[in-house]
Amino acid sequence: MTDGMPEMTSLERTALYKSLGNPLRRRILDYLGRHGEANSTVLARELGESSGTTSYHLRKLAEQRLIEEIPEKSGGRERWWRALPFSHTTPDPATMSPEEYAAAEQLAHLKIGVDTALFRRAHQEYRGPEGWAQVQRTGTWMTREELLAFLREYHALIERYGHLREDAPEGARPVSMRFYAVPDPVGEWNGEPTGP
Repeated sequence: MTDGMPEMTSLERTALYKSLGNPLRRRILDYLGRHGEANSTVLARELGESSGTTSYHLRKLAEQRLIEEIPEKSGGRERWWRALPFSHTTPDPATMSPEEYAAAEQLAHLKIGVDTALFRRAHQEYRGPEGWAQVQRTGTWMTREELLAFLREYHALIERYGHLREDAPEGARPVSMRFYAVPDPVGEWNGEPTGP
């Protein structure tokens, strides 16, 4: 099991990364995350695509179990969709097939672009320590075990303070959060490799 989900095969992860790395599918998932639900016509209008194109990508996202149809709203040819909760941790790149690694790398490049834009927005929208936009940068010393314990507590804090869209209290807004931890190069310490 990974993140509470059944263990995925390399082939399944490759398909997932390709799906998430598709810019239009990413925009569809973002729209569903913000608005809760949509059909292909709504998405076509909002994203500037044809309804045939959005319908195709909705079906592909459903095959990946990233979204599901809303049966009580769907009828005839009109199908409404909502995003499903999803969590995934990418495995060690050394364990990936070349195809899986290439798909994960393409997805990572898409994420870097999104994250860079979020970082700029956070700085532009910062209104002090009590505002909605927050930027924190810290350096410290940790062992690998302490870093992994910190990461577990970070996840626990998100579980404690975060809400699903349908359970969010009044006044809650979607908040994008990112966590990075990168050790400084320390090649002479313990002879450990530290990357390029």
